[in-house]
Amino acid sequence: MAKEESPYKADVVKGKVCLITGGGSGIGFEISTQFGKHGASVAIMGRRKQVLDAAVSSLHSLGINAVGYEGDVRKQEDARRVVESTVKNFGCLDILVNAAAGNFLVSAEDLSPNGFRTVIDIDSVGTFTMCHETLKYLKKGGHGRNSSRGGSILNITATLHYTASWYQIHVAAAKAAVDSITRNLALEWGTDYDIRVNGIAPGPIGDTPGMSKLVPDEIKSKTREVMPLYKIGEKWDIAMAALYLASDAGKNLASNSHELVQLLKDENLQKKLSKGPK
Repeated sequence: MAKEESPYKADVVKGKVCLITGGGSGIGFEISTQFGKHGASVAIMGRRKQVLDAAVSSLHSLGINAVGYEGDVRKQEDARRVVESTVKNFGCLDILVNAAAGNFLVSAEDLSPNGFRTVIDIDSVGTFTMCHETLKYLKKGGHGRNSSRGGSILNITATLHYTASWYQIHVAAAKAAVDSITRNLALEWGTDYDIRVNGIAPGPIGDTPGMSKLVPDEIKSKTREVMPLYKIGEKWDIAMAALYLASDAGKNLASNSHELVQLLKDENLQKKLSKGPK
């Protein structure tokens, strides 16, 4: 499918420095690409060196100023090292995008407490840890910033926890926590430090590893039928939403989890599409 033309000016985030966790693949990589195409310098963080190297090479081929750092968002020392390295390399930090996530299909009875904890640690604890380590750089008057404005945090969440989802209890719990983190930090850090904190909650996104891994083809074909526009979202859609929220166009938006893809026509979608009991 041909890429759509961006609705934004090419310099909408020019001069901004953005750190994106999970930025080497999926939605995170698309956000990295679009931020870079629109003028930002990009640092991406991930656990897999091979994926990071390939992503940075791809960004460089597009003329994007990008670096990659190995690190695990679950480890505070990794988070601190990557944040400090980003600031040392680019001189400041303007935008944090938390896109790192863990997911797998498993019934609640077959899910071990350790498996549950792993996803919570990546999605929820990892999101808070990254926010915590970037605070001193993103707050108004922070390192490399002027005293008039703070930076921006975008948390990529989901819609799974809005109702109930088959075999996703661990992910639903983790994303619910991310939504709560988003709202509370928006209140505290928006008031105290002029940091805008927002969340993006994608619905089904067709061109992602998660969709291909978690949704069988026979179910995927039915998904469009219950979407208001009869379409499945694309990574590009999420990246455009992220650009809006991170740019001056979204300067007065904070604290909401923006459901920027599709709302479901039927609240029982998960039951209809799942492989679970009828």
